[in-house]
Amino acid sequence: MGCVFSLPEDRRDAAERAPTIRETSFIEKMKKMGKNIIVFYGSQTGTGEEFANRLSKDAQRYGMKGMAADPEEYDMGELSRLSEIENSLAIFCMATYGEGDPTDNAQDFYDWLQENDDENLSGLNYTVFGLGNKTYEHYNSMGKYVDKRLEELGAKRIFDLGLGDDDGNLEEDFISWREQFWPAVCEHFGVEALGDDSSIRQYELKVHTDMNMNKVYTGEIGRLKSFEVQKPPFDSKNPFLATVTVNRKLNKAGDRHFMHLELDITGSKIRYESGDHVAVFPTNESALVNKLGQILGVDLDVVISLNNLDEESNKKHPFPCPTTYRTALTHYLDITHPPRTNVLYELAQYASDPKDQENMRKMASSSPEGKALYQNWVLDANRNILAILEDMPSLRPPVDHLCELLPRLQARYYSIASSSKVHPNSIHICAVLVEYTTKTGRVNLGVATNWLKNKPVTDNGHKSTVPMYIRKSQFRLPFKATNPVIMIGPGTGIAPFMGFIQERGWLKEQGKEVGETVMYFGCRYKNEDYIYQEELEEAEKNKVLTQLHVAFSRDQEHKVYVQHLIKNNKENLWKLIHSDNAHIYVCGDARYMAKDVQTAFHDMAEELGGMTRTQATDYVKKLMTKGRYSQDVWS
Repeated sequence: MGCVFSLPEDRRDAAERAPTIRETSFIEKMKKMGKNIIVFYGSQTGTGEEFANRLSKDAQRYGMKGMAADPEEYDMGELSRLSEIENSLAIFCMATYGEGDPTDNAQDFYDWLQENDDENLSGLNYTVFGLGNKTYEHYNSMGKYVDKRLEELGAKRIFDLGLGDDDGNLEEDFISWREQFWPAVCEHFGVEALGDDSSIRQYELKVHTDMNMNKVYTGEIGRLKSFEVQKPPFDSKNPFLATVTVNRKLNKAGDRHFMHLELDITGSKIRYESGDHVAVFPTNESALVNKLGQILGVDLDVVISLNNLDEESNKKHPFPCPTTYRTALTHYLDITHPPRTNVLYELAQYASDPKDQENMRKMASSSPEGKALYQNWVLDANRNILAILEDMPSLRPPVDHLCELLPRLQARYYSIASSSKVHPNSIHICAVLVEYTTKTGRVNLGVATNWLKNKPVTDNGHKSTVPMYIRKSQFRLPFKATNPVIMIGPGTGIAPFMGFIQERGWLKEQGKEVGETVMYFGCRYKNEDYIYQEELEEAEKNKVLTQLHVAFSRDQEHKVYVQHLIKNNKENLWKLIHSDNAHIYVCGDARYMAKDVQTAFHDMAEELGGMTRTQATDYVKKLMTKGRYSQDVWS
């Protein structure tokens, strides 16, 4: 620090309390810790970070030392200095989010790559593994961009870009890539694998016997006691506890459970706009947690910390510590997804039956037989960690090692189903309970939807709360209210459009001129799951919705979906799009619906716009780049 400056009294007090200045130089950190491999991750749901941790751990097996790093925490302009470290390598695990966007934590890095044309990265050795999903238009665009851009800036690619597809089997793609990647690294740097395949612990267990319970985390995401003393601003590290004021079932009949929740954000200073997402932090079902405790013979209420063995690491603990096993398994760890192969590999040593050990290690290998076993026994059967322990009685790992290996439980995102113009202090969620029976006859429930479903407005006089924050979106009504809007959202895809309709109604009430507002909704049966029927018909009666088209897919012999209704109404739609500057919005299932709807617009441009197929495809692509065709889709 070159300069000394004095602070006013109150600020000085804060500065003394503040932690030491964060080390933003990864180069200094690597030198200090003797590391030569750095693995940066762009991660939205934790998988990119998980893969980065696995790669940095791998480095030890090759006599190298790796560290995983969040690009948001470091000065990425230092990449050009990596050549100061001998045999150095930067690996990038980059996930693509939304419509080909960088993840939140990689946004600054992405901007830096775009803005710095004169950067010279000629001393940088690198490789990239992308995490994407083929269902989406911009498959793996972030991984591809980073790979291409680093090369343009003079860096040396030492192994081919890996592309993981979450629509297929991301884990398998990663293993196959990694299997070929390490030998290439060894060859490049002239090193040999140590042949040390023993499991390497990253954290050590400390049991606290006389801990002051005020210092123990009970489910907070960031600051200790943040749920008791709430301080804005609220974000992913500091969620707001919103009170549930409404929780009603939306559908009249049928075996599915659609729900509408309203969260009160009064006094939180939280602002949102129609089209934004609300992120909620769910918790695992206590019955599952208790069963895990039982099967492993553990007292779940012991207070523990898992401390990083690498004292220099930014990541002191895998989740907030000190805490209890019960809190970790309820609030912090993902116990319901089928575990990834590295978890099985590391747990294999605790199986007393050699056959079980062999099978678990096989599932983590890239042999065709191992891949098939993992696909069949774990993924296709939807076995979570509890099911694996139940079906493999010889496997009884220590609970602390299991807690170290399980991924973090992630926030879940929902499109907000209200308008802040009409509901400034309330956020509406529309969701359907995820529930299915697996091949092994177990009933699996979606973590977040099951948790939301069981949030009564008051429970024995207590109000139910939901930890939440807002994630901004590009899914926005047109700036000019006179522009027509065409909304296509079957099932819970209707959520953001409830907000849009409320907003257009509000604009009308303000005496603004509002363009055509067209809604295409789809469900199975009119008498079962026509959700928000009263609201939609009311909006139609008040001329807020100028057209309402509903496809009931199973009310007749032939299935009818939203794309069929679009085709039936093509002349009117084409006029709105081609002559009247309409904006198109699609929300819901990415795999089938969004693709079929897009095809319907291609057909329309071809038939009514007199275009070739290529021109029609380009026409729709142009609408997207101009922000006139927006998608909020999931698979």
